[in-house]
Amino acid sequence: MGMSVASARGGGNGRRRRGRRHALMSEINVTPFVDVMLVLLIIFMVAAPLLTVGVPIDLPETQAEALNSETQPITISVNNEGRIYLQETEVPIDEVVAKLQAIAQAGYDERIYVRGDRAADYGTVMRVMARISAAGFRNLGLVTLQEQDS
Repeated sequence: MGMSVASARGGGNGRRRRGRRHALMSEINVTPFVDVMLVLLIIFMVAAPLLTVGVPIDLPETQAEALNSETQPITISVNNEGRIYLQETEVPIDEVVAKLQAIAQAGYDERIYVRGDRAADYGTVMRVMARISAAGFRNLGLVTLQEQDS
């Protein structure tokens, strides 16, 4: 009438022990994922400043502090030849206001930055700013470089 201990534990042939040894691992290894994400973060940190300037302009230097902005600003650039660019696209001076109004209808209400080349005609830069201001855009800013102490 006695029952053996080996039969009470599953037959004693070791099947259960072998099953545990070959069981699938149900844990997620996040180390490779973190490594890949850190590499991508470094790549984007290096590449992001290179993507912000589209039109080469020699900006004047001032002692003003940099402004913080979370959104992509609209920039209007005037190069040394007097050509006007909206972001990286060249536009005639007569179309600047129409394009800005089309952008404003899409819901953009942030600051508009005007970048004037150091060698650009002062009158051209002021004419562009006057047209933008006359169209009702009051949040304008001039972009300069920070002055370097020599």
